[in-house]
Amino acid sequence: MNNTSASQISLFQALLPVGFLVVFLATNVFIYGDDALGGAHQFVLLMCAAIAGIIGSRLELSYQSMLDAVAHNIQSITTALLILLFVGSLAGTWLLSGIIPAMIYYGLQIIHPNIFLPACVILCALVSVMTGSSWSTTATVGIALIGIGKVLGIPVGMVAGAVISGAYFGDKLSPLSDTTNLAPAMAGTNLFVHIRYMTYTTVPTIVMTLIVFSIISMTQSVSGTTDVDALLADIEDRFNISLWLFLVPATLITLIVKKTPPLVALLIGTLLGALCAIIYQPNLVLEVSGASQRTFASAYQGVLNAMTSDIRIQTNNVLLNDLFTSGGMQGMLGTIWLVICAMVFGGVMDAIGALQRISRWLLSMAQTQFQLIASAVASCITVNITVSDQYLAILLPGKMYRQPFSEQQLAPENLSRTLEDAGTVTSALVPWNTCGAYHSGVLGVGVGEYFIYAIFNWLSPIVTLAYAFLNIKIRQLIK
Repeated sequence: MNNTSASQISLFQALLPVGFLVVFLATNVFIYGDDALGGAHQFVLLMCAAIAGIIGSRLELSYQSMLDAVAHNIQSITTALLILLFVGSLAGTWLLSGIIPAMIYYGLQIIHPNIFLPACVILCALVSVMTGSSWSTTATVGIALIGIGKVLGIPVGMVAGAVISGAYFGDKLSPLSDTTNLAPAMAGTNLFVHIRYMTYTTVPTIVMTLIVFSIISMTQSVSGTTDVDALLADIEDRFNISLWLFLVPATLITLIVKKTPPLVALLIGTLLGALCAIIYQPNLVLEVSGASQRTFASAYQGVLNAMTSDIRIQTNNVLLNDLFTSGGMQGMLGTIWLVICAMVFGGVMDAIGALQRISRWLLSMAQTQFQLIASAVASCITVNITVSDQYLAILLPGKMYRQPFSEQQLAPENLSRTLEDAGTVTSALVPWNTCGAYHSGVLGVGVGEYFIYAIFNWLSPIVTLAYAFLNIKIRQLIK
């Protein structure tokens, strides 16, 4: 970022692109509804980037400097984009191999409908603590739980909210999580001190989340319970269901726990899924390939089609027909499109110094400890909205607030906890944020559908603010 521009830009200029963005996005949602992600949001992000670019030109910033910032932003998410593609391919092979249908098959028999939503939270929380990754959690058990929820007739927004709530519990607390390591590093505290201190807000938040989902589950009418046997029979009719198929997701989780690079782990999971498809579902592989007889070419084409393009497994049940579909890599291109456009906007905003100016404004209003913590919360959420990246929502406020927290005699673990409670979890609530776009794309549920049900995610910053206001567990520096 150009420091000169950061000092020159006015607050009005810094907020102007954000204001346009909010207005245009709201207009898109009003006119297009769920179809807004089909291109309307993407164009608006680019248009608002252009508005920011015009402001940068008036500040005498060169076109090339702004373009370089955009290039740097997009380069920083290269791994995330590749992960999205691999998740698409993994979902395709796991469907064709019968892994996802097997999860749904056994899940329908094990998970009681009356406790389904809190069970989703607990299961995803356990998996995310073990893996340290909300992304891996939603891409594995999350997809299966969405499928089970559809079969039971539970609104997908509720299920997705429960899945994401549980997934981000582990993303916050697991020592294997990159954000859990990044936050204390930026704040200047120890990892395990950070985790212990974060439990003060995280545990009450997850308890409240479970209580709410338990109440929702008890009041939710489940339409699919009466015909579970028929559904199970329809699944068995099309897939060879075996417990051996669970070795693949178990292997993937093990690889993640052992800190295998995500791209490597997802590639292995995809290839194992392809192998299981050839072994366990040869008829389906032949069907997907469009060939008339089993050959090496038909097997190759069948698994490649599952990895890369749209496939549909037809059954005797309309609900299962809607469920047993996958877009492969191709299905992730819309999400990737959105993320790239978001990073263009974030890059230009960074180049013109808008983000730093907004943060400086927020910081100037912080006269008390509560106001300082509230300002840090607002900054994290602002970065998630404007720059569209979870890591930057930790990095930038972490750098900016470290010294002010120290001047207010606040221990660094206060800052690290705030960064997680406001930066990590709220990223999934912004449709154009990398996390929001990812979870929405993987689960096939719009952010607007699951927003209100992602209780843990929007409740976390509220609990943090409540603790700060009531002066609960606000550790002071020892003089």
